[in-house]
Amino acid sequence: MVSAPLQQAPEAPENGNSFSRIVGVIFSPRPTFESIARRPTWLVPIILLCIVEIGVVAVYGQRVGWRSLIEKQMGNNSQFQQLPAADQQQRIEIATKYASKIAYVEVIVGPFIAALLFAGIFWLLFNMGAGAKVGYKHSLAITSYGLVPGILASILGILVIFLKDPSTVDIQNLLASNVGAFLSSDAPKPLAALLKSVDILIFWEMFLIAVGFSAAAPRKLSTGKAFAWLFGLWAVLVLARMGIASVF
Repeated sequence: MVSAPLQQAPEAPENGNSFSRIVGVIFSPRPTFESIARRPTWLVPIILLCIVEIGVVAVYGQRVGWRSLIEKQMGNNSQFQQLPAADQQQRIEIATKYASKIAYVEVIVGPFIAALLFAGIFWLLFNMGAGAKVGYKHSLAITSYGLVPGILASILGILVIFLKDPSTVDIQNLLASNVGAFLSSDAPKPLAALLKSVDILIFWEMFLIAVGFSAAAPRKLSTGKAFAWLFGLWAVLVLARMGIASVF
């Protein structure tokens, strides 16, 4: 009797839509990054991140205003405190005038620069360090979708600005997702730099990027190994940040 030919198991449907991938990296990261590895895309999550961060800047400027932030930052500067009162006010006025413009430039250009830069760093890390042999295009796609938690954080940040008393809103710690958000303003700068880096969002993004590189190079990298490489890079960057904080 001739046996019937074995039927191959159907392949998982290609999750190619950029918006479904954004949802996918949150609820089912592994299959989503496997889809991204087969057909890498990167632009939509970065554009969406820019849009929501523009929303944060706009809402903050209207509801809170930039003057209080400028006064707080300059008030912590010893050189500024030594200036005559008239000069202090002049500098505050000038800084307040340009603060929103600078913020808009940062949130429009910053996500693209960050994605391109870190994609290059991760590409070098996993190719030269771990021998993963992942192309830069794949690294850029993984990095871009790994930043999806930042989109959620910005959306929640807009809600925080609306819900909280404007006088208590800290745009640098809207969600208080890092330990440094609970430090007093007179805490040692190196300690603040360290604890601000212990951030739930950063570790979430690191986990997603680790899953992404593991999916792109499954024979070379497990998710745990990829995360260990990223954690080592994070530790080096934190030490550098602490060193800079201690000097300046």
